Amino acid sequence: MTRARHDERGSTAPLILAFVAIILLLVAVVVDASAAYLTRQRLDELADGAALQGADLGAQGRDVYDGGLAHGDLAITRREAERAVHAYLRASGAQQDHPGLRASVRVDGDRVVVELVAPLDLPLGVPGAPAATVRSVGSAVVDPDE
Repeated sequence: MTRARHDERGSTAPLILAFVAIILLLVAVVVDASAAYLTRQRLDELADGAALQGADLGAQGRDVYDGGLAHGDLAITRREAERAVHAYLRASGAQQDHPGLRASVRVDGDRVVVELVAPLDLPLGVPGAPAATVRSVGSAVVDPDE
């Protein structure tokens, strides 16, 4: 009977090590997913603010002052919207908070669409894993009737 107990003594160590490895893996996944989620939220806020700024300042461009608003039409040029978006991102310190941030601006009629893409440095990422990026899109519509 003593011999059977002796053979079973060491069998719990691999089981405990496996549980510890699984718990550590789950902690790493939760920490990295949380970092990605928080970065995505910050980029969402930046994209929305930049789109609003682009629509607002783009709506105050030369077309409005020179020609007025005929029939409620408001032409926002891509150049004016881009200038306003990049000024907003500089003023908000987005490039310092998100190194490598790339912004693209698109104007679809009365809508300004801003897409932000930033690399994500995962706190507990796996060495050698491909780089992660976070993408966010914000848009704003110019309503000349307001």
